[in-house]
Amino acid sequence: MKRVFLTGGNGFVGKRFREAFHHDFEILSTDVNELNILEKEKVRDALNLFKPDYVIHMAAIALTGFCNEHPEKCREINVRGAVNVAEACRETGAKMVFLSTEQVFNGNPEPGPYTEDHAPVPNTQYGKNKYEAEGLLKDILEELWILRFTWMFGVPERERPVVANILWDTIRMALKGERTAVPTREYRGLTYIGELMDQFNKVFDLPYNTYHVGSKNDLDRYEVVSLILTELGLKSRIPELIEKDEKKYAEAPRDARLDTSRIQAAGFTFSDTPDAIRKCIREYSLSLA
Repeated sequence: MKRVFLTGGNGFVGKRFREAFHHDFEILSTDVNELNILEKEKVRDALNLFKPDYVIHMAAIALTGFCNEHPEKCREINVRGAVNVAEACRETGAKMVFLSTEQVFNGNPEPGPYTEDHAPVPNTQYGKNKYEAEGLLKDILEELWILRFTWMFGVPERERPVVANILWDTIRMALKGERTAVPTREYRGLTYIGELMDQFNKVFDLPYNTYHVGSKNDLDRYEVVSLILTELGLKSRIPELIEKDEKKYAEAPRDARLDTSRIQAAGFTFSDTPDAIRKCIREYSLSLA
């Protein structure tokens, strides 16, 4: 049985990977309490002891606002920590999966969707960290997969964390009944975490490369939130719950959509965002209609 070593294993993706594939791989999951990725020798020792075939590096500080406010601290984790893991992989012969982000394109002046051949122009600290780490890791390792994720969404599950995401945030907003302004000039791919987990293990069969991962989406954020409320059976409450925010991104739309043709051509399948939202709501019986 192949061995998989996880960093950041208690996170949104890590917990779900363990649940989905614990029968397929021998998995050692670590998080900050078990392994500080800034301690280079301990990272190397951990990999030497477990001798993994694959390392999935998920440990990161991904909060955009926090990264912008604490750039040095976040660069330490997001860049130097990733380099430590990559160097340990090189020393032990493990293959590495590095999770990156759509935010590497957050400052691009041209509209998306972006292919892997587009030159990223990150303008958030988190995006800058991830793009810098990508380059450094490619210099360290040949056996490397870089996965740039779109924004993942899902719902809370027992002993599995949920992060801020458009579906759960919309549900919480509806429960509170507070009227919320939603941007009309923001475009992002939005991917159901369940669809990713159904096929994450196929990453190990891909040629080493950079891949954009997730769903395609042509709707703006206001249209997506309206769709979620409609699918939840709350269409009549849309006027009282949300209003269009046409001032945010007025000078230039925020477009972080990814062209995922490369990974889909390699056998991965993702529903377009509207269908993915409907699928998640149906699987968890969330609709009141």
